[in-house]
Amino acid sequence: MSSSDQFSRRTFLSLSAVGAASLLASCASTRPVGRDMATTITYRDGRSVVDRPLAGGSAELDAMYGEVYDGGYVIPAVPYQKIPARFYRQRVVDPTGQPPGTIVVDTPSRFLYLVESGGTAMRYGVGIGREGFAWQGTGVIQWRQKWPKWTPPDEMIARKPELAQYSADNGGMSPGLDNPLGARALYIFQNGEDTLYRLHGSPEWNSIGKAVSSGCVRLLNQDIIDLYERVPNKARVLVWQ
Repeated sequence: MSSSDQFSRRTFLSLSAVGAASLLASCASTRPVGRDMATTITYRDGRSVVDRPLAGGSAELDAMYGEVYDGGYVIPAVPYQKIPARFYRQRVVDPTGQPPGTIVVDTPSRFLYLVESGGTAMRYGVGIGREGFAWQGTGVIQWRQKWPKWTPPDEMIARKPELAQYSADNGGMSPGLDNPLGARALYIFQNGEDTLYRLHGSPEWNSIGKAVSSGCVRLLNQDIIDLYERVPNKARVLVWQ
């Protein structure tokens, strides 16, 4: 049994008393309670759950967010103690009401859920697009890529001409630790068209829980690798604002 599974099972058991009352098809807001890293998560209908992820300094979190060798790259360990504990990867009672295999991005709460069978979901902390750049709606993961190239869209290059060196005509930015898409990218399409919206990794751990990127959803590299291995092909995606 992996340390991630042990951590996830502990979290699920601590929340199991919430039961079906937490199965709410809505976004959520969060606020810290007390000094034990607990967080109250409040859904739109007013119901709340108290979430108590493992505190910083545990062996399980050290393993979950430690250094990773992947695809010829050494991904540095994440100083997770500097990230709010509610954004640590964990298994929770599913609050979305969506079918298993669905990805739900809860933008206001900075959470991404992968819905599982049996009433649970894997929850990840995310960074989201700055106001004015965010996308919302329903789509499908049409394409998945390990260590992707990054090709900024023309609109971004128009705002930042220095990115022209990474244009499609110039072949994009090569994969690597400094690539903005990180270790994995999941590409969202809608009605057969590329939305230019991605779920992707990021080396910028301090962006998790914040609105910083130009429209895409970013996860820690360790978390996007975990999500990539779990998400089914052609997964349905909902992005809530």
